[in-house]
Amino acid sequence: MEKIIDPVSVDLLKAELTPDKKLCDTNKADNEIYVVDCNDAPNVLQEIGRLREIAFRDSGGGTGAAVDLDDFDFLPDRLYKQIVIWDPEASAILGGYRYILGPDVNFDEEGQPILASSHLFHFSDEFIHDYLPHTIELGRSFVAPEYQSSKAGAKAIFALDNLWDGLAAIMLQHADMMYYFGKMTIYPDYDKSALALIQHFLWKHFPDPDELVRPKTPYIDNVDGRLLDLILKEDEYKQDYRNLKDAVRKLGVGIPPLVNSYMNASPKMKMFGASINDDFFDAIETGILIGFEEMYADKRDRHKDPYFKHLAQKIWKRGSRKELPEIEESLSRKSTRERMKRFNAFLNRQKEQMIEAEQRLRSKVQRKKKEKVEP
Repeated sequence: MEKIIDPVSVDLLKAELTPDKKLCDTNKADNEIYVVDCNDAPNVLQEIGRLREIAFRDSGGGTGAAVDLDDFDFLPDRLYKQIVIWDPEASAILGGYRYILGPDVNFDEEGQPILASSHLFHFSDEFIHDYLPHTIELGRSFVAPEYQSSKAGAKAIFALDNLWDGLAAIMLQHADMMYYFGKMTIYPDYDKSALALIQHFLWKHFPDPDELVRPKTPYIDNVDGRLLDLILKEDEYKQDYRNLKDAVRKLGVGIPPLVNSYMNASPKMKMFGASINDDFFDAIETGILIGFEEMYADKRDRHKDPYFKHLAQKIWKRGSRKELPEIEESLSRKSTRERMKRFNAFLNRQKEQMIEAEQRLRSKVQRKKKEKVEP
């Protein structure tokens, strides 16, 4: 196992995290969200690779290399972009994801998409034709170890929340995108009985009857499903979820935080089975698909807010006196409280207009999709 590289200079990181790469601020904890790649932020990418390797090794995984970076972080024909959560107070990267848009994906000689997860999963023709053009593939999610400690306060408490802000922002950037495809990672030192319970729960409540995606080398546990049914015995999700939490807790572990976050994101999530990732210290990778508009409304809309606010502020800053006379005049002669009240009203109007435009575009995409499959 190689020695992990030294931290990248903060000055180099700040020089690359420029305003043009900023997506928005986070909903909680006063952090910032950026999108970069190897071309416009090579030093940030090195720091991401360093932090990913530290975080994954601490969890029982990792690549064993000095940084966790691969071809998908560099090669032009398969280049993934990086979501960066930046803590401006500490001048540090808090966490991140990497992602690629379905329309940017290339294919191999067998017609399979060249994705970071392609060595783990086989994709059906239906998935490739009907879902992939509207799908964002996610991977390599991490939270830096220092932000996993309670000592980090709100920065740690809202770390996953900040990541979801970033996921919502990239979805809103691309209105023809409708789904997230990704993997839930559980490391090999995790309790095998708890893992069997989680997998059984996922199959039961998030089925994929159309077999859109299937693991190439399925992970199979040796636990009798009938025994698991005695524990996970409720048809209703919330009651069975309580059964799962209680059973896992009795085994002395918890549901991994990111797995827990995904399970509670959408009632219509699809689970594709699990595969053993021999490139990642035999981690168990469970494939999932989440429709953005199918997410629980309160969660989806809460994570939309930061990006809409950022766009509205950009509109405000770029607006001329001719374009925004009423607002600018009122702001010039009202009290601070009144100025903020009117400014927030302006932001809300802009947000409503953006939501309406987004919904119209998504409806158009859905209609085209239906027209394509109808005989």
